Amino acid sequence: MKKFINLFEDSNWEDANGYPEGTKRKVLRDEDTRKTILLKLPKGFKMGSHSHITTEQHFVLKGEYSSDGEVYPVGSYQMFSAHDEHGPFVSEEGALVLVIWDSLK
Repeated sequence: MKKFINLFEDSNWEDANGYPEGTKRKVLRDEDTRKTILLKLPKGFKMGSHSHITTEQHFVLKGEYSSDGEVYPVGSYQMFSAHDEHGPFVSEEGALVLVIWDSLK
C-alpha cells in the first residue's frame, strides 16, 4: 500500500541538512539517487551555485525565489540536467518548492 502524505500539514518536517539554516524538508521519496522532497525556504534564504549527478526539477508551490536575475513565482517550473551548474538562489520572503532528483535516460 502506498503511503499518503499531506504536503501542506505541519507534520514530518525536518531540518534540511546541507541547506542554509532554517530550511526545512519533508521527504516524499528516497530511493537511491531518486528523491522527491518538499523544501521550505525561510525568509532571507540564500544558497550558492552547485550541481548534482542527477537531473533536478523545481515546482514552486508557494512564495517565490530568484536565480540568475530571474524571479520564479508560484507555478514556476525549472529543470536542470545532471552536472549543470545552477544557482545562486535567493528567497526574500520564503518559498515552498517541490524538488525531484532523477536519472533521466
